[in-house]
Amino acid sequence: MGYEDKVRRVIPYTPGEQPRGKVIKLNTNECPYPPSPKVAEAIRNLKISDLRKYPDPLCSALNSAIAEHYGVNEDQVFTGVGSDDVLSMIFLTFFNGQDPVLFPNITYSFYDVWASVYGIPFRTIPLKDDLTLDPAEYMNSKNSGIVLANPNAPTGIEEELSVIRDIIEANPDSMVVVDEAYIDFGGETAIPLLKDHENLIVVRTMSKSRALAGIRAGYALGGSRAIKFLNDVKYSVNSYTMNTVALAAAKAAIEDEAYFREITEKVIRTREEAKKELKRLQFTFGDSKTNFVFARHEGARPGESASDFAARVFEGLKERGIFVRYFNKPIVNEYLRITIGTDEEMKELFKALEELIG
Repeated sequence: MGYEDKVRRVIPYTPGEQPRGKVIKLNTNECPYPPSPKVAEAIRNLKISDLRKYPDPLCSALNSAIAEHYGVNEDQVFTGVGSDDVLSMIFLTFFNGQDPVLFPNITYSFYDVWASVYGIPFRTIPLKDDLTLDPAEYMNSKNSGIVLANPNAPTGIEEELSVIRDIIEANPDSMVVVDEAYIDFGGETAIPLLKDHENLIVVRTMSKSRALAGIRAGYALGGSRAIKFLNDVKYSVNSYTMNTVALAAAKAAIEDEAYFREITEKVIRTREEAKKELKRLQFTFGDSKTNFVFARHEGARPGESASDFAARVFEGLKERGIFVRYFNKPIVNEYLRITIGTDEEMKELFKALEELIG
């Protein structure tokens, strides 16, 4: 086998399909609206000559803007190339114990990939039948850390902040990471818990509610000691994670609160209307607090199972140029994850669903 005996083998994360051409793209939870006009202005104002120099490794201007926005100190902010990069550094930094890291069996599928690639032991805890957390499992199990997406993905369900607080307080010797990629679409953030809990890190992304998926900008908020530990690892791996363009764009986006509220409120309104339409079409789903709906249908044809229906409708929509997300794995293979698009895009989706169901 030669060198292959020494290769670290993992099953990689599979991102959502990025189709070419004109399609209705409701499969990767991107924002249906463009970024803030101030982002375009910030990029235009960059000097091309600045690109010959390395970007600021401290991300000082961006970190300062994030700190001011959330009312924390600048040394409580860590930034990276999207929340994926931030979470990767968190796994590498804090989960160095002998006991397993805990996270749900149905959640963001990158968590087990990072654990595997870094050689971190982990244990997945099954969600309850209603796809909510079983808090007792996280409060009574030995662990080296806990990772919870809240609202969860792909279910879209938010756990109450009191539940998150109970899990944090039951694990004072472990870092609890709350991944809030979708919190801006109606959820309650755990950021206020930071002042009383050193073992909490809250992770955010600008890919969803700030409409910057193409820039790749994410950040974490935590105690100053925890953020220092993160930076120590970051600077040992790659000092210059965020590039000059991304730093300028992300700073402009975090500072434009009015535009941020405008587009998130539009997404929320469209989501609530989409729930009504999906119910009319006899889909069932949890109360999504995200920019997507994780929907299940019992099956529209004689003898058709929920998983058969999901696979058939996924392919049928794709043939019509409408892309949603289908996960061909046990339990989740009964669901379609539908990103909230514009009102016009959702109308086209529901028209196609009626054809496929009828």
